[in-house]
Amino acid sequence: MAERTSTGLLTMMLEPTPAVAMTLPAEVREKLAELELELSEGDITQKGYEKKRGKLLAPYIPQIQGVDPSLQIDNRIQASSQAVLPGSKHKSRAANTRDERFRSDLHTEAVQAALAKYKERKMPMPSKRRSVLVQSSVEACTPPDTSSASEDEGSLRRQGRLATSTPYQGHGHPAVEHWFNRVIQGSSTSSSASSTSSHPGGRSVTTTNTTAHAALNANAAATALADLMAHTQLDNHSAPPDVTGLSERSSLHAERPQVASVRGIPRGYNHQTSVMETADGVPVNSRVSSKIQQLLNTLKRPKRPPLREFFVDDFEELMDVQQPDPNQPKPEGQQMSPLEGEPLGVVTNWPPSLPAALQRWGTTQPKSPCLTALDNAGKPVYTLTYGKLWTRSHKLAYTLLNKLSTRNEPLLMPGDRVALVFPNNDPVMFMVAFYGCLLAELVPVPIEVPLTRKDAGSQQIGFLLGSCGVTLALTTDACQKGLPKAQTGEVATFKGWPRLLWFVTDGKHVVKPPKDWHPPIREASNDIAYIEYKTSKEGSTMGITVSNSAMLAHCHSLTQACGYTEAETITNVLDFKREAGLWHGVLTSVMNRMHVISIPYSLMKVNPLSWIQKVHTYKARVAVVKSRDMHWSLLAQRDQRDISLSSLRMLIVADGANPWSISSCDAFLNVFQARGLRPEVICPCASSSEAMTVAIRRPPEMGVPPPGKAVLSMGGLSHSVIRVDTEEKLSVLTVQDVGQVMPGALVCVVRVEGTPYLCHTDEVGEICLSSGTTGVAYYGLPGMTKNIFETIPVTSSGVPVSDRPFTRTSLLGFVGPDSLVFVVGKMEGLMVVSGRRHNADDVVATALAVEPMKFVYRGRIAVFSVSVLHDERIVVVAEQRPDASEEDSFQWMSRVLQAIDSIHQVGVYCLALVPANTLPKAPLGGIHISETKQRFLEGALHPCNVLMCPHTCVTNLPKPRQKQPEVGPASMIVGNLVAGKRIAQACGRDVAQLEDNDQFLYIQDVLQWRAQATPDHPLFLVLNAKGTVASTASCLQLHKRAERVAVALMGRLNTGDHVALVYPPGIDLIATFYGCLYAGCVPVTVRPPHPQNLATTLPTVKMIVEVSKSVCILTTQAIMKLLKSKEAAAAVDVKSWPMVLDTDDLPRKKSPQMYKPPTPEMLAYLDFSVSTTGILAGVKMSHAATSALCRSIKLQCELYPSRQIAICLDPYCGLGFALWCLCSVYSGHQSILVPPLELESNASLWLAAVSQYKVRVTFCSYSVMEMCTKGLGSQTEALRLRNVNLSCVRTCMVVAEERPRIALTQSFSKIFKDLGLSPRAVSTTFGCRVNVAICLQGTAGPDPTTVYVDMRALRHDRVRLVERGSPHSLPLMESGKILPGVKVIIANTETKGPLGDSHLGEVWVSSPHNATGYYTVYGEEALHADHFNTKLSFGDTQTVWARTGYLGFLRRTELTDASGERHDALYVVGSLDETLELRGMRYHPIDIETSVIRSHKSIAECAVFTWTNLLVVVVELEGSEQEALDLVALVTNVVLEEHYLIVGVVVVVDPGVIPINSRGEKQRMHLRDGFLADQLDPIYVAYNM
Repeated sequence: MAERTSTGLLTMMLEPTPAVAMTLPAEVREKLAELELELSEGDITQKGYEKKRGKLLAPYIPQIQGVDPSLQIDNRIQASSQAVLPGSKHKSRAANTRDERFRSDLHTEAVQAALAKYKERKMPMPSKRRSVLVQSSVEACTPPDTSSASEDEGSLRRQGRLATSTPYQGHGHPAVEHWFNRVIQGSSTSSSASSTSSHPGGRSVTTTNTTAHAALNANAAATALADLMAHTQLDNHSAPPDVTGLSERSSLHAERPQVASVRGIPRGYNHQTSVMETADGVPVNSRVSSKIQQLLNTLKRPKRPPLREFFVDDFEELMDVQQPDPNQPKPEGQQMSPLEGEPLGVVTNWPPSLPAALQRWGTTQPKSPCLTALDNAGKPVYTLTYGKLWTRSHKLAYTLLNKLSTRNEPLLMPGDRVALVFPNNDPVMFMVAFYGCLLAELVPVPIEVPLTRKDAGSQQIGFLLGSCGVTLALTTDACQKGLPKAQTGEVATFKGWPRLLWFVTDGKHVVKPPKDWHPPIREASNDIAYIEYKTSKEGSTMGITVSNSAMLAHCHSLTQACGYTEAETITNVLDFKREAGLWHGVLTSVMNRMHVISIPYSLMKVNPLSWIQKVHTYKARVAVVKSRDMHWSLLAQRDQRDISLSSLRMLIVADGANPWSISSCDAFLNVFQARGLRPEVICPCASSSEAMTVAIRRPPEMGVPPPGKAVLSMGGLSHSVIRVDTEEKLSVLTVQDVGQVMPGALVCVVRVEGTPYLCHTDEVGEICLSSGTTGVAYYGLPGMTKNIFETIPVTSSGVPVSDRPFTRTSLLGFVGPDSLVFVVGKMEGLMVVSGRRHNADDVVATALAVEPMKFVYRGRIAVFSVSVLHDERIVVVAEQRPDASEEDSFQWMSRVLQAIDSIHQVGVYCLALVPANTLPKAPLGGIHISETKQRFLEGALHPCNVLMCPHTCVTNLPKPRQKQPEVGPASMIVGNLVAGKRIAQACGRDVAQLEDNDQFLYIQDVLQWRAQATPDHPLFLVLNAKGTVASTASCLQLHKRAERVAVALMGRLNTGDHVALVYPPGIDLIATFYGCLYAGCVPVTVRPPHPQNLATTLPTVKMIVEVSKSVCILTTQAIMKLLKSKEAAAAVDVKSWPMVLDTDDLPRKKSPQMYKPPTPEMLAYLDFSVSTTGILAGVKMSHAATSALCRSIKLQCELYPSRQIAICLDPYCGLGFALWCLCSVYSGHQSILVPPLELESNASLWLAAVSQYKVRVTFCSYSVMEMCTKGLGSQTEALRLRNVNLSCVRTCMVVAEERPRIALTQSFSKIFKDLGLSPRAVSTTFGCRVNVAICLQGTAGPDPTTVYVDMRALRHDRVRLVERGSPHSLPLMESGKILPGVKVIIANTETKGPLGDSHLGEVWVSSPHNATGYYTVYGEEALHADHFNTKLSFGDTQTVWARTGYLGFLRRTELTDASGERHDALYVVGSLDETLELRGMRYHPIDIETSVIRSHKSIAECAVFTWTNLLVVVVELEGSEQEALDLVALVTNVVLEEHYLIVGVVVVVDPGVIPINSRGEKQRMHLRDGFLADQLDPIYVAYNM
């Protein structure tokens, strides 16, 4: 782990000085090491450790008399701050801290110091449903703001208790008091009832100190307590609930909790008595609010100065490059000159090739041991001699070339590639197979044993094998038996792998060659000898080809650099299939007839000391290890007293290039120096798969310069500059050298990006190597090969450094003093965040230095970067220990974020903890980083804890939009005239020509007339769930039933009284409606409460009855019982219902005179509906408007008595009510009524009815369409067999008050095309509160058109038409044709001036069927008068318009309409009330929601809203709860990428939680209120920092 020291901390108070360290007796050193271990394993606390350590060292620390010991530190530090300490080898070794692999103590201290600065920052902890916890921690009693529960267990009660205790025990409960104050100050945002923009404001009470209760602003405390007490019994009037009860989305009869408010009444009403409201109706107590408040407080703290924000508000939105910081360090040294290794020595009897060496030793020294294999107990199983290796590989070569054939052709020819699949504990078989291939001139491709069909990275290996044309795999008998098998018993084909023949190389399958057959042993040529695989940063696997000559040259230079001699013994702990394990343990060893003791990984796991014991037993001269192996042996060394490492002359640390290796080396030396390990035998080396060995520290006998060490500033490194001394004492990186360049090689350091210019001497770059020992190419990838293997470094003037090509090593580093090579990182781990470079390994180091190992597993942490919004973002994923509690993990996570921020000056975008053992593993332990990244991006990581910090690390958001002063309305018109644009105005057909029944101004007169003229003509036909006719009504029957109702009312009520009709969808509803009109009463249709869900649906009924001032309720007997039942009493005050009459069996009396309204402007009925923003609005419909509405629809749809139309809508409000109750009576056509609720038990009901009755015109809602698409998508074949045929449908209209949902209508059309539905048939309608039917496709006229607009322009209130498929394009479909008699204009929302064609503005409408105004109790008429009668500020200032509250634009199309004029299309973009104002731009929730739903397959539905300027995204998870946390990052990413917004809170809930009204529209405001009142029971709530 990168060791961060700081000069200020370098030699700690108790740190023995170099001299002292050497004089410590062995047993003291051993005890120190044991203490280390106890600390690292958590057996002892840091404090205990320091105490014991102090005791041990006390006798050896010289005290300066009279000087405070803490001042002594400085005197000792000076020496260690030089960059690279030469000096005696002893000294520079021991001065370093004794430490383990990742956690250099100094680093830990640096991290702890960094964290101390952040102590006061408090972050809100995510809340999680119990079942998602990995294991539930013991429930502590915590104040609500820290509680991680999400049940609604009477948070009020707890709050009351805490609060009451505060004044009396002020000093005893500072935490409670602090929390309490925060609640009072906290959520005081006001949200005006009708808009979603919220303004922080309201009261804030701060207390100056927390000493005694007097200081707690007594007044505020008292008020708060009074509030608490008062609100324990909330009276039902504080805000009436929602009207649009039954959701059609959930098939359960569960009603979503919905809360609404009448215009002008605050929302936030609910019946749990746990709400404390601020003056403006936002519930305060909820844990959610206090968490959000906490989050806001965190976000308000100033971060470091903001980077210059870019992004010009023109359409190209050029993201300029960020301006570099003028103070950033720049390299100042001169240009480096390439560094040459010593010449390659000439050896007289050097074999001409590797097979020749094998032949020599196999025939002259057959008894000499070549390789000893060990079992998992560490016992030697088998020793392969050179004689055996020669004869067995000879046999195998013969068998492969001569005994394998297909159709009498030999299967393999020299030069063919062969896969070697050998387990890590069988080096003998591998070696035989490898040399057998070399002797047969086949090319071995060693790969890992695939264990399952889905190993991490296995698909990529398959791709490599396929591209290498491998057809044969060699393996051992045992391994072949263990591979996954197909049903046939053959080895299964792994995902992405080519078809392979598996050949077992054990004795019985191999044939003895005839006497006269000899393998061709030639001089080493440039032909391919073997292919080694490597995985790139992105996860793709490449095959690196190594030629025979390079293989030989590499053995030669390794022999020279390491001073290998014949018959030496070497212990190899590494993977013998690739890299250093292969180079030292299989190739160079044979060259020099060495004896290799191979230690398998499985043995190291059981006994980490095994390699040290083998060095001792076999008196090995050389050991090849990784720093991990040294680290592991430290943890296990305390029981071993009797081992000696004095035989070692070289301990090769194969990953010496890893910045962490230094602490492992030092800690290892610290412990094992007492066991004969000499400091100078530790030889770190640097290598890469492409360049093979780059540099290695030579063994001591070669008289090389002493090892060096550099203490570098992390800040400098992030700018690729080497700076030794640093002001930030905390962030430094200590690295050791990796020795000298290999013999015969030329090394230079070049810039990483762009042209490979040579670096300056004080600049970090990529090390390049030119030598005959490197790999040659990536197999089959000529382009990448040219970049990597044929780089030509140039000087600053552009002159090539050398005439031979260089290979890029993917190591980042520099050349230090004494020509020593230093490596500070790898290209794979390089993360470039806003122009600064960070190394993944260093970030891992910092994360692990934060109270390491208590919460996460040491080696199981992955750091990588993902690209979001034009920059790299850092992601940290760690495996959590199963015993770590939620609180602890969250604590640890927030500290890791702070530590990384402080030490690397970079923000972490996402920190995720996953359950133990779930990260994908690389073959030999370790984490498969690219696979982890892949899973993160696909949402398949399944973390158990996530912390996202987009607010801190996304610094390149576009500038917030500054609103320009508006152009005045006059200039707007003139501008349009000059530009030749027409003013956006359109109208439907003229309705001047009257028709037969148009003399009827009153709809009830029409019914009477029809009852006389065509008494038996059928008007209505209601279907039940089985598809059979439940009831019908002819003109006369309807009239008679209406009369009976009228008689019942006339005796009891006065004319003009309001009557609530609470009926299920059916003919009763229609008959009582006309009965009310006959009696002169004003009907109000109300959806009945849901028997299974009274608690949420009944208050809505109550509220409409109260708000509409109904003096009587008409209903059925069943509903009447329900209204007065015990269950109802729990939800509302049943005693306060007005008179309730049931109309089931009314007496037949002759009716008196019918009521005749004096003027058509009289009120006919009230239409109550809840807007999507959760506001209950009742509109007044006059008799004139009612008739005009029916006439318009009749003309548009060509409705006549001979027609039939099918209606699958709710009959309670808007166009649904008009079509269900009014139109048939007016036009005389027959309506087939299908109650949408029946579709829950029979999804095909509506379509079957349309087919059966051969209906030409049909109406439905989006919820119905969605039910059909989801429920019948796979059953079209079955429907066809039942003769469902939709070719009769000319027009199918979706009744909506929103932007058309293109995706849904298109998928509906596609699915049912097979049943004959014409793709042109489906269209939408548009209406709103001020006018329930503005557009409706109808039967004539051009098809609805679709345009594509730029979504970014839309945010700036502009319309910019783009081509289909262009980036950021959004399809908008015309909302149907404008109805006859309707005029539409587009007006500017601010200036109220008219706008030009294709400009975005508010849709205004003028028509005879506009509603005449809102009907509310609270006298808010003045406020909303302009909704119904408003005039343009310029141009036509006479016409009276109604404002729809919807944004849209008109566009003249090329099509012609029925009158022969060019057709004007109206495009509705969305409701103004719904829009979110963020960063000065206007967003439509649906656009964000569409992006979010697309981001992961398990997101069923999504809704967004803002709260205190935070964007809250609620997603419904369809799938297992493990996936809940995967969504957090994906949602945040997609919203950043596509909308340039940072998500503040992500809430994951169960399917069906997002409330939906009868039209299938999301009730985002109810959702918001439910969220703030903590009623959603979320699976997970993530607060993005």
